Amino acid sequence: MISAVHEDENERGSARYTLSETEHGHVWGVCAEAEALFGESQRGMYELFGWIPEKSDVPAWAGSRVWLVPDDEALDAWLLEDAESLGQLPGTDNLLLTGLDDYEGPPEGHRGRVRVHDGHRWLGSCREFTRVPTPEHVPPPLVLWGLAQSDQLRVALAKGTRRALDLGEAALEIRDDRGELLTDRLLWATVSDWRPSSRGADLIDLELDGGRFTPVPEYARPIWERWLAGPPDAVNAWAGLDTRRRGAWLDLARERACRRSHHDRPAGHAYELDGRHITDEPALYLALGEAVNGPGGYFGGCLAALDDCLRGTFGYTAPATLLWRNAATAREHLSHALTPDGRPYDLFAVVLEALAEGGMDITLV
Repeated sequence: MISAVHEDENERGSARYTLSETEHGHVWGVCAEAEALFGESQRGMYELFGWIPEKSDVPAWAGSRVWLVPDDEALDAWLLEDAESLGQLPGTDNLLLTGLDDYEGPPEGHRGRVRVHDGHRWLGSCREFTRVPTPEHVPPPLVLWGLAQSDQLRVALAKGTRRALDLGEAALEIRDDRGELLTDRLLWATVSDWRPSSRGADLIDLELDGGRFTPVPEYARPIWERWLAGPPDAVNAWAGLDTRRRGAWLDLARERACRRSHHDRPAGHAYELDGRHITDEPALYLALGEAVNGPGGYFGGCLAALDDCLRGTFGYTAPATLLWRNAATAREHLSHALTPDGRPYDLFAVVLEALAEGGMDITLV
């Protein structure tokens, strides 16, 4: 007989993974191991005809947000997230870009010149582009090894019908080695297979349809492994990472913070920001988060989120003071940014203005 899983924090904290139903919060099961948590999602591919680089060619990782800006001002820019360049096609002046498509996407059959930027610099332009069909990606199943199942899951598996095995929307809650909730991943939990587990007489190995789950990108695996060992105990542990992986670090800092309660410091507190490593946008928010909330801390990941944090419940109460050390580094790297449609603006100045409006008296040194 498979032992029941009770819906309390002690049970949830006893294993790395908890599969929970989202509508009512009941638990389908808990386990210590998962397979196919990391992987690659289906990516869109664009061929850019007549590519003319702005200064140098596009790097292999083009950026977390790459914008395609049409000459036609009646059309909005299109977003390609986590974009990678596959280089120019041999014998042509055409460039291949892959990434996660903006859900709105470009109009079908669009023709016309497009300029491309990564939010900070222009990468180049092309006379037109098209979306290239890619082979259908068949993702592996998400396997929960050694799952202690709940009574509800046992009933569903006993029925075995297609309807019973469609568990609906679920959250895979993920805890660190200390048992603290780090993050979760939403999925549509459709059971594709299950069997007795070699990990225990009362456990099963449960397979869920991988096509209804978005895996964590492989490049983020080392960042996740670091955080799963527990939150960082020193500031700037992210400083040696490239921009892409700093973004993954920031994502986990945000997700962990949004699942925890914060005790706001009283008004008048003096904060100090170490600005030595602020060479890109993720570093800006990582350093600011640690200035306010210590190692691994979070205090906004974009301008809108920063504004929310300044209003309270994220460790801060206005007014306060902020001593920003080595501010010249951020000024050098963040003063020249681009809006989605390509208009220049000073991100460093905009952040200073937002902090001041939120009640921070800032001293730059």
